[in-house]
Amino acid sequence: MVADRYIKRGLEPALRRAAEEFPAVVLTGPRQAGKTTLLRRLFGHSHAYRSLELPDVRAAAAADPRGFLEDNPPPVVFDEVQHAPELLVYIKERIDLHRSEVGQYLLTGSQDLLLMEGVTESLAGRAAVLRLLPLSLAEVAGHPGIALPWERKKARTGEGGLAYGALWSHLLRGGYPELVADPGRDGPLWQASYIQTYLERDVRALRQVGDLTLFQSFLRTVAARSGLLLNLSDVARDLGVAVNTARAWLSILEATFQVVILRPYLANVGKRLVKRPKVYFTDTGILCHLAGLHSPDHAAAGPLGGAILETAVVTEVVKRLVAHGEQPRVYFWRTATGAEVDLVVESEGRLVPIEVKLSATPRPAMAAGIFTFRDLLGEQVAAGYVIHPGDVRLPLGGGVTALPLGAL
Repeated sequence: MVADRYIKRGLEPALRRAAEEFPAVVLTGPRQAGKTTLLRRLFGHSHAYRSLELPDVRAAAAADPRGFLEDNPPPVVFDEVQHAPELLVYIKERIDLHRSEVGQYLLTGSQDLLLMEGVTESLAGRAAVLRLLPLSLAEVAGHPGIALPWERKKARTGEGGLAYGALWSHLLRGGYPELVADPGRDGPLWQASYIQTYLERDVRALRQVGDLTLFQSFLRTVAARSGLLLNLSDVARDLGVAVNTARAWLSILEATFQVVILRPYLANVGKRLVKRPKVYFTDTGILCHLAGLHSPDHAAAGPLGGAILETAVVTEVVKRLVAHGEQPRVYFWRTATGAEVDLVVESEGRLVPIEVKLSATPRPAMAAGIFTFRDLLGEQVAAGYVIHPGDVRLPLGGGVTALPLGAL
């Protein structure tokens, strides 16, 4: 990230609080999301720093874990700790000797499966686990701690977010901090390099993927299905691989925080409900790059325009909830007859329905799915929202409000 433009992150209060309450904090998230920058900014004055991505450091940790921890006493940041998972059991040993001391070890990792397995086995009850995702629109706008609409005590006024053209330029570029902090950076080149680094480091580390070219085709195939019901049998057939292979590859994308998998809300309301999940890329810039989109106009007006906007809304909600230290309880709802709600957020025992529309001119008819959802589930459904790319705030009747994406 450009040194003179640090972008304040919504996770900062939760991260500070965790370091004051737990002996260890595990900060996970995709590569280049800003984990190291954030920890160094908040704890650089108090904690030493070691990266376990460096081969010699990794080798030293693996060869003599106790000696390595003696040489690197707490308080310390161990970056990319999934490269030395054997270290975790020895960290547990150290913590148990000084259980009352908080903030001893701050650990980061870009791979959820390997890291979380070690954390579950070694650091259960000793570590807070937080996630840092690419920048949300709220963080980019300088409002990292702002509540979501249904969490606010009063409506947010006076701000509609980015203008239409600027919004699509941002969605095309994405929310990775390096690209946001440095507008002059070549976006497509950065994204191509990111994907290549991701393939060579994270994918190879998690699974023995023999053909990275075929896996990259899988990435593009999933991107083309963003926001759609995901049929892995169709994906596998298109690529000429086994369904189990496609399923394993999808688990890699989820474990490395490249995608958010939205599962259906299955309430017993006497309706046949769709049970397949939907998949969304965590970053709209990576989605657009994989889809071969290079201009904001093409992204907005092309066949993936609706999927890109829906991805932006789903991931914005997920990023904001994750920044509070929460595990997002988010779903979609769809019946076999086609009635649907794009996003359902479970919040304080109620269900918040959200529809996403590509038109910047909201109309009451756009809330039809929300009205059906409320008719079927009754009082547990809270006020609903239609999110669009324009700048109009408008009550649509029946407790539904149209909001610009930038005002979410």
